[in-house]
Amino acid sequence: MRALALAILATGTICTALPAMAQTYNPNYPVCLQVYVPGNYVSCRFTSIARCNATASGLAATCYANPYYAPRGRAPRGY
Repeated sequence: MRALALAILATGTICTALPAMAQTYNPNYPVCLQVYVPGNYVSCRFTSIARCNATASGLAATCYANPYYAPRGRAPRGY
């Protein structure tokens, strides 16, 4: 029983000590750019595919729709 408690405590300590990853997908923008070289990163800060493609020109990169985009709209009207 003591070994189990120690294992749980050790696992919890290790999990809280590891650095957390930042959020990759910004839900405020509909288009993301994934750059493969150099760096291999994702940037979701584009309002259109055309703007993303202009930035990606000449890079090993891909533009795609943000899967976590949450458009802001008006609240529905009640009757």
